[in-house]
Amino acid sequence: MTTFTWAVTNMRTMSNIEPDYVVSVSWVCSGVDGDVTASIESTSSFSQNAESVGFIAYADLTEEIVLGWVQAEPNVTINTEACVQGQINSIITTPVTPQDTPLPWVS
Repeated sequence: MTTFTWAVTNMRTMSNIEPDYVVSVSWVCSGVDGDVTASIESTSSFSQNAESVGFIAYADLTEEIVLGWVQAEPNVTINTEACVQGQINSIITTPVTPQDTPLPWVS
C-alpha cells in the first residue's frame, strides 16, 4: 500500500490587488511503498481576482490551506497520485520490453 505525501516547495506572489496575493505554488507529491519511493514535482497557477472571496493574508496561510487550493484543481490529486504509483510499480516490477523476433516464415 502506497502512502502519499504532499508538500509546498515554493510560492510566488504579486501585490496588484492584495498584498502578497499567491499566483503560483510549486509542490511535490511523494509516494512510499515499503522501501520504494517516487515523486512528482509541479506548479499550479492562480489568477488574481479583485472579487476574490475568502482572501487569506499571506502571513495567515498554512501549508494545508495552500495544498487545498492545489488539490481542488480538477483531477490533480487523482492524476498525480496515479503517476507516482506508476513510477513505484515500474520500480517494484520492472516492465518487460518487447523484443524484435525474426518472422517464422523467413529462413
